[in-house]
Amino acid sequence: MTAAPNRPAQARQMWPLYAAGFTTAFGAHGIAANLGGHARGAVTSLLVLGGLLALYDGAEVLLKPVFGTLADRIGARPVLLGGLVAFAAASGLYVLADSPGWLWAARLGQGAAASAFSPSASALVARLNPAAKHGRAFGSYGFYKSVGYTLGPLLGGVLVWAGGLRLLFTVLAVLGVAVAVWAAVAVPVVPPLPKARQTVLGLARRLADPAFLTPTAALAAATAALSVGVGFLPVSGRVAGLGTVATGAAVSVLAACAAVVQPRAGRALDEGRLATRTGLTAGLLLTAAGLACAMLPGLAGVLSAAVLIGVGTGLITPLGFAALAANTPAERLGQTMGAAELGRELGDAGGPLLVAAVASVTTLTHGYGALGTLLLLGLLLTGVRRRATGG
Repeated sequence: MTAAPNRPAQARQMWPLYAAGFTTAFGAHGIAANLGGHARGAVTSLLVLGGLLALYDGAEVLLKPVFGTLADRIGARPVLLGGLVAFAAASGLYVLADSPGWLWAARLGQGAAASAFSPSASALVARLNPAAKHGRAFGSYGFYKSVGYTLGPLLGGVLVWAGGLRLLFTVLAVLGVAVAVWAAVAVPVVPPLPKARQTVLGLARRLADPAFLTPTAALAAATAALSVGVGFLPVSGRVAGLGTVATGAAVSVLAACAAVVQPRAGRALDEGRLATRTGLTAGLLLTAAGLACAMLPGLAGVLSAAVLIGVGTGLITPLGFAALAANTPAERLGQTMGAAELGRELGDAGGPLLVAAVASVTTLTHGYGALGTLLLLGLLLTGVRRRATGG
């Protein structure tokens, strides 16, 4: 057995992985937030805009489990590096071509590339840290992804204002290359581990196991609530007569709370001050309470919803990933992380769709209530199943 790396060396290995998490989050939200107002030649209708927005997430839904399995087979490091290089190439494609058709191709390429390096980075976070430090490691990884989600719309808007979409894509291309070089230098080779042949039935059983389903469902619920908060709280603010500054501040509060809580939750898990089951339950309850607060009128409802949803999702994210890493054989980490990321993407898309569908026939208030009720029902069913199985 090789000696564990000392703390400074381990930190140097982790920073490029945190940067990879930031890159996928910044790339996703930085462009998505600016397509509608700054890609007029390419975005000719709301349907076209919806298609462009769906390309990135659609590629991730289809390809993350595939690249996660590939990472287990050939090693997570080459998949990470290949994904980052591909992300830079896809971004550079639009910089060179600058036409509506190539914007579609570039966005699809970015999503496919992120599908490769995102689950690989998660798997490496688990492989390069002992189990006793998984909470802190995933908390830090989640923190930098939250920073990317927060800065994406703001910094992306500044870049687009200064030089159009081409400048934003240029920055993303440079960022992809820089992180790839950094990872190639700092992240060590982590060879794939030998593993027994896995049948389709064996895979289905493993993914149906509560040890996988419970944290993955919690991660999907957290992502659904986070996406709903970012997308619909500004709408509630405008209905209440709040200005763009106040509604923008509410979304920033949500993202900031999620970012600040994640490392602390992970540290508490590692130090034994917080149990996974307790933390996930508390996170889901806080998130559901936040959605209930979103049903209240005025600034108080919007801000309290932002704080509670942010804190709740900040609790769930590092604990969910740490639980997955703890209950997955090391040789299957890539596959598990890819499947879990698929669950998050489905939550990211399904949460807003559910709220929008309910709101279209009733009101937005009822939409918040529907998602909050769904979270509580899931928590209740999990508790009933646990008691029935003696878990």
